[in-house]
This record gives sequence, structure tokens and C-alpha cells, in this order.
Amino acid sequence: MNLSAAEEESSAQEIHIPAEIDWEMLDKSKFFFLGAALFSGVSATLYPMVVLKTRQQVAQSQVSCIKSAFWIVRNEGFRALYRGFGTSLTGTIPARALYMGALEITKSNVGTSMVSLGFSEPTAVTMANAAAGLSAAMAAQLVWTPVDVVSQRLMVQGNITCGGNLSSSVANGSMCKYLNGIDAFRKILNTDGPRGLYRGFGLSIWTYAPSNAVWWASYSVAQRMVWGGIGCYFCKKDEDSNENRLNTFRPDSKMVMAVQGFSAAMAGGMSALITMPLDTIKTRLQVLEGEENGRRGPTIAQTVRNLVKEGGWMACYRGLGPRWASMSVSATTMITTYEFLKRMSTKSQEALT
Repeated sequence: MNLSAAEEESSAQEIHIPAEIDWEMLDKSKFFFLGAALFSGVSATLYPMVVLKTRQQVAQSQVSCIKSAFWIVRNEGFRALYRGFGTSLTGTIPARALYMGALEITKSNVGTSMVSLGFSEPTAVTMANAAAGLSAAMAAQLVWTPVDVVSQRLMVQGNITCGGNLSSSVANGSMCKYLNGIDAFRKILNTDGPRGLYRGFGLSIWTYAPSNAVWWASYSVAQRMVWGGIGCYFCKKDEDSNENRLNTFRPDSKMVMAVQGFSAAMAGGMSALITMPLDTIKTRLQVLEGEENGRRGPTIAQTVRNLVKEGGWMACYRGLGPRWASMSVSATTMITTYEFLKRMSTKSQEALT
């Protein structure tokens, strides 16, 4: 794909970046196998930030992320930062497969349709990315929500923060102890049936589907802005050196990865900020027990009231620090890993012809 990086400049500076690898160009078996391995490693690296974010969201009072991390390690051991990871990893593999498949298929089909309808390439790419992010998130949540419920129950076992306990609404409903993911799955199923495993599913869709659509669309726009800035920089250099000629700049793979990573971090940080309140409410609903002794778990409205009562509206943003860091780092790592995965999984030229 060629980006005209400085269309309004008198000096024409074209930036040629590697062409987009679409669904038809991928070796599917290699794509899913390598994807499972690569993203399992990414999940293992980022998992402690997810644990810290979850514990802060269900705590009754605000405690700094660093203080919580030191307290957990000192009192519960380093393994507590990976509590529920086995369950999470087990679900991550099929969820990622669904996510990547839906993402690439939707992006390819929608992009082609938008261009055929007469939309410009930048608009078509942005719309295709938004639609792909939306469909990928919805597909992945079919697998990920039950895994999320189980892993989050395991994450919050034990004391939550150095200064305090669980939120009263959580503590009253989350006294059950689990031996492992299978035990948690069985107990949740016995207590609340299949509905218990899909608690927060609607909120998950509302949180992740629009967030993914915004993220992928923002990522596309951010990339064009960054490449445009680079193009303008080289045009300015040409003007300063009194040159007025057509130049073609071909960035190397390191620069391409740097631009992709920076664009991903920008999109990830913005998505974290926008969707944080919904994620906090969803997490609280998912760690609560279901019906027990005739008592039902709180509704969404009751959960919001409890949060506001505990710390005002800013309580909805507890855990924003680790979630912002997690989503920014995860987005940067994910997109560079994902683009690397696509290059590794591209069919040979003979297979494409």
C-alpha cells in the first residue's frame, strides 16, 4: 500500500510501506498455530497487570498499583500474580483463533465492498478496520466471557489490597473458595447454572465490541497520521536543501514496526480511558456469586450505586493505571506480534499464483 504522505506539499514525497496482507494470502494452519504460541507468550507477560487491575476494581478503597503489587507478593507470594492464568490461557487459544479469523475475514470482505461502492482507500480501510474489530470482539466473547468469569474469581481470592478488603457487595457474595479453574467452573455452574458463566456477557459486548471497533479504526487513522508526519518531515528537508523533486522513501522493517507500535499505543490508551467505567462494572458483576440462600446478585444499577457510594464517580476508574498500561503495552505488543505473525504465515509466491 502506498501512502502519499504529503499531498498538499509542493514537493511530492511518497512513502512506500509493505502491502497489507489479506486473508487470502495467509497459510491458515500456520497462522492459527503460530498465533496460539505467540499470543500465549504475550498473555503470560501481561497477566500480572490484569490481576492488579481486577483486584483494584473490586476493592472497597483506592490503593496504588505499586503498593498493591508489593503487598500481594509479600503476603501471598509471586504466584498470586498469576492466579487463574491456567484457566485464562486455556480459553485464550480458542478465543484468539475466533478473534483473528473473524477479524481478517471481515476486514478483507468489508474493505473490498467499500472500495467497490466508490469509497476512497483511506475511508474504506478505516471502515473495514472498525467493522472487523466489532465482529472479532463479538465472536471472541462467546468463549472469553466464561473464561473471564472463572479466572477473575480465582484472581480475587484472598485479601485484595494492602489496606483493605473486598468491596462489601463483593465480599458478601464471593466467600466461596476454589481449588482451581475446573473447581470454580463446576461450583459456578452448580450455583447459578450456565447463566452464571455468562454473567456480564452483555456488558462485555458493550465494552469490548465498540472498544475494538474504535481501536482498529483509530489504529488505521493513527498510522496514516504518523506516516503523513514522516512524509512532511522529508518534504521539509527537501525544501531546506532547495531540492524540488519527486522522492520515494522506503522505510525498513524496524521503522514500520515502530510506527505500528506507536499507533497501537495511542489507540489502546484512548480505548482504555473511554471504556473503563463499563469494564469496572462488568468485573464486579463477574466476581459475584449467583443466587444463594434466596439472595440474588446485584443488578447493574445496584453495582453502579455501590461504586458511587464507596468512592464517588471516580470509583468507576479504579484500576485505570494498570488497565491503561496493560492496554497500551498489550496493543503495542499485540499489533507488532500480529503483523509479524501475518508475515510469517504468508503463502509462498507459487501458492498465491
